[in-house]
Amino acid sequence: MLGSGDSARVVELMRETAAAELLPRFRNLAKDEVRQKRPGDIVTVADVASEQRLASGLAKILPGVPVVGEEAVEKDPGLLDLVARPGEACWIVDPLDGTANFAAGRDRFAMIICLVQDAAAVAGWILDVPNDRLAVAERGAGVRFDGDLVRGKPAAALLNGFVGYKIAKSFDEQLSPEQRGRLGTITTLRCAGAEYLEILAGRANFSLYRTTKPWDHAAGTLMMREAGGGAVQFGAAPYMPAQPLNAGLITASTEEALSEAKALLETSRMPLLTPKP
Repeated sequence: MLGSGDSARVVELMRETAAAELLPRFRNLAKDEVRQKRPGDIVTVADVASEQRLASGLAKILPGVPVVGEEAVEKDPGLLDLVARPGEACWIVDPLDGTANFAAGRDRFAMIICLVQDAAAVAGWILDVPNDRLAVAERGAGVRFDGDLVRGKPAAALLNGFVGYKIAKSFDEQLSPEQRGRLGTITTLRCAGAEYLEILAGRANFSLYRTTKPWDHAAGTLMMREAGGGAVQFGAAPYMPAQPLNAGLITASTEEALSEAKALLETSRMPLLTPKP
């Protein structure tokens, strides 16, 4: 679906948008430029401006292909239905992944774009904005991180990964010493894009999320698969961008790490790992 040079145009658009809308506002936001969409979920003027610029640019790269952006969905939840249309395409955009970090002046935020065709991710881009690290994946063509083709590396003796605070606390409280001993460092960067890049860089093996908003995960899960790993719901079905937001997600850059993490986490039988009804 992408023509020659289109992926490079997406990358150029992302970097231009980051330079124009995100970096000038980083550590430079006024109080009235940050608001809560709901308790604990904030948005800034940078999110909105970044999404508008990205949507305009993507419309020029693939005319007629709609954009499903995080902030647009906040205003019109029906846009999510575009992700699941059989035979059709759409862009999924997270204009500022890690907004809470950005607003607090922490340099862990990213920009994520995914192209979906027939309800499946076919291309994805993650830009670590503060550090200018970039991962690009196309289905069947692998994933490149800063230009180098990436293949997942076998897990070390311990599984290191990214999980939320509540699940990490439950692991410490509920896993047996033997089970917990299989896990190394577990933490969260509060930025899914940065976490996927850390896995590609070989500094972690897996990630686990209870909520699976497509702008956070559609691109990253494609990258995990293209690296030789995979992505599954808590119920073991393959991850899909249009899956219910509460279906859960376990992902890793190798099949071995994915199987080990999945088996370990399922053995724990913790309520937090049960998909919400």
